[in-house]
Amino acid sequence: MSRACVIEPGSTIGILGGGQLGRMTAMAAARLGYRCAILAPDEDCIAAAVSDSWIRADYGDRAALARFADAVDVVTIEFENVPADALDFLAGRVPTRPASAILEVTQDRLAEKRFIERVGVPVAPFRPVETAGDLDRAREELGDNGILKTRRLGYDGKGQVRIGGMASDAAVAAIGGSPAILEAFMPFAHELSVITARNPQGDVASFPPVLNIHRDQILRQTIAPGGFAPEIADRAVELAESIARGLELEGLIAVEMFLMDNGDLAVNELAPRPHNSGHWTIDACQTSQFEQLVRAICGLKPGGTAPLHRAVMDNLIGEDLLQWPQLLDESDAFLHIYGKASIRAGRKMGHVTRLSPLGT
Repeated sequence: MSRACVIEPGSTIGILGGGQLGRMTAMAAARLGYRCAILAPDEDCIAAAVSDSWIRADYGDRAALARFADAVDVVTIEFENVPADALDFLAGRVPTRPASAILEVTQDRLAEKRFIERVGVPVAPFRPVETAGDLDRAREELGDNGILKTRRLGYDGKGQVRIGGMASDAAVAAIGGSPAILEAFMPFAHELSVITARNPQGDVASFPPVLNIHRDQILRQTIAPGGFAPEIADRAVELAESIARGLELEGLIAVEMFLMDNGDLAVNELAPRPHNSGHWTIDACQTSQFEQLVRAICGLKPGGTAPLHRAVMDNLIGEDLLQWPQLLDESDAFLHIYGKASIRAGRKMGHVTRLSPLGT
């Protein structure tokens, strides 16, 4: 391990963002002897509750960013919509992992799709859309069964509409007239994801592909390992690692994919941060995705990624959290409550991971 890139235990990790991903990253960092500082504007900053310090400020507040940079040894992110110029500002003062150039790719669906194509990884056919006329032409090429997605700020199904028989002007209006892409509908059999880490020395490690089940466009359940044929699992990891290397990633990335009936894979989306579909790793792997992020950004060797158990992770959405007394009584269930101040419909309040022996 090259020590030139190593940020040793006892150092302070700065995390931009104060949600559950930052919270679980801070908890993993503490186990390895790191301190964490949070910069986030949120009043209900659940990451701050388990961190050493918190600067409550907007991401565009340069004075706050400068104070933050002075207090930390490396900076990472817990959500991908941190303004890239905030990372640019910090990069002049402290290592930032991932780099702002990666956010410039992943924050723009058009840039992301073009990057994925450029590194030779399969992706659903797409066309840029600015106007209803653009959408008319895109529909002629890709068909009427596509999905119109805003180029920016969409997640958990937000910022997109299945066009079907909609008039093009109505479809464009439905996403607020924002710059968009039309993505051809992929008749997939399953949705899966691979989480890959890469450190500054170029070491790469991936968790096995997992099967993801969505309802109302929100992840509800992840099954790990995903039960895919070995050649499909190997190919999925190969695609994810090609993307990580192509981005020159320093950190963690989740690569969401579609699996077709014929065994083909196509990449759907990228998220350069810990991912909901990786929460099972906390209880079922030697190294969690959160520890793997800490290792990657601090220049440490990646930890082991082989599952020690079969895991089924269920998100606790909204009032699902009220099941906590029963969940605590389950002998093979591991309950994680995020500590958010209030329950709201559609809000991720926690998750539960149930373990069983591998092969069951």
